[in-house]
Order: sequence, then C-alpha cells, then structure tokens
Amino acid sequence: MWDPGQYRRYGDERARPFFDLLARVAAADPKLVLDLGCGPGELTATLAERWPDAEVIGVDSSAAMIESARSGAQRDGRPSFVTGDVRDWEPAGPADVLVSNAVLQWLPDQLGVLARWTGFLADGGWIAVQVPGNNDQPAHVIMRELACSARWLPLLDSVTLNRQAASPADYLDLLAGAGFQTDAWETTYLHVLTGGNPVLEWYKGTGLRPVIDSLPADLADEFLAEYGTRVREAYPAGAYGTVLPFRRVFVVARRA
Repeated sequence: MWDPGQYRRYGDERARPFFDLLARVAAADPKLVLDLGCGPGELTATLAERWPDAEVIGVDSSAAMIESARSGAQRDGRPSFVTGDVRDWEPAGPADVLVSNAVLQWLPDQLGVLARWTGFLADGGWIAVQVPGNNDQPAHVIMRELACSARWLPLLDSVTLNRQAASPADYLDLLAGAGFQTDAWETTYLHVLTGGNPVLEWYKGTGLRPVIDSLPADLADEFLAEYGTRVREAYPAGAYGTVLPFRRVFVVARRA
C-alpha cells in the first residue's frame, strides 16, 4: 500500500520536475484539468490555484493516497479526487489540460496508455507527462539484484518493479506523429539529500513499494536493511549531504 507520509519525505525535491513540466504548459483558461496519478494531492492543488475557474480532478489507484488528498482539499471541493486506475479511467467530457507526473513507468504498455489519454483532450488541449528514467543507476540495479538473489527470488518472483521511461524520441514520435505540437526533453537532477540513509528513505516512498507490500513486515525489514547497507555504500554522504542523480524524461504536447 502506498504510504502518503513516506512519499512526502523530500517533497520539495520530488516536486521540482512537476513544476518544470508545468512551466511549458501555456493553457490560458482551461475548463477541465486532469491530474492522472495524483498521489497525495498537494501538486494537484497547485493546478487548482493556477487555474481558479477550472474543474480540477485528481485520479489515483491508491485508496490511501486519495484519502490523504481529500483530507487536504479546500472547503469549496477543489480539487476533487477519484479513486481509479489511470489505464481505464476516463473523464465525463473533454479535458483542456492533462498532467501525469511519474506514473507511466509503472505501466506495462505506457505508450499505449499515453495514446489513449490523447483521446481525452479537447481541441487545443495540452498533455504534459514526466517519467523517471534512471533505471541504470545503483539504486535500481541493487534493487533488481537483491530481488533476483537466491534469498529473495522465491518470495519476489511475481513482483513487478517499475519499468522506467521510454526515450524522449519515442514520446515525440507518438505525439508529433499524431499531429500534436510536441516538445520532448530530458533532465538529470542532482538532488542533495540529508539524513542517515536518505536514498533508502527516498525509495521507500516509491520504487521499493512493491517489495514492501509483498513481504511480511519482518521480511520487509530484512530486505530494507540489506538494501540500505548497499545503497549507503553506493551513495556516500558528503560534507553537504548525499547526492542522488536522477534522470527524468518530459513531454508536453498540444492538440492543434
């Protein structure tokens, strides 16, 4: 189960790609704004602030995330939140802005899902997507090595870890090929984190969730201890903190 409190750790660092993504969306007066994979809702709330006259809807498959998001919603009901699987959920009408921040990497057919989402857009509508692309970094390599080890494979063989971004060129080809005005790029952030083992804490809120949720509590603690030892070695603390390089892929497109 997703843990909103754990996810909020290093919230400022996690939010940076969202705001870099939205900076390229120039929608002036949207009527319907969607946040697909909204998590605990704080970033969805910024969409409601940016477009005060729009209906803003956040969608997430995690009941815990939606409960947390609703508890923080404004008294006027904005934004509203819905529990749903972004692979098959659809809005009641055409959207003017569709945002998805760090969601597609969990889906086996992310390009197919993205193509489906484009069908939700009104004429002139915007779609903005950000996807992590750091699968080759030690944090993920260590996670996969442990999950495939003799100790853990019998318990985690059926667990699906996140799949990461396609290339910027793949998103460009899909959207520009469909007639969208498209901008695709990538950025590697150097997050400076504090705490005793901050890379462990970062991934406990995201990439490690399938492992944590699949194991009994005592075994999850054992896995996390082993993982934590290895990532502490891979990401040594410096005088000013622990540096976590994090590549992300972005695409913003507008229907003509």
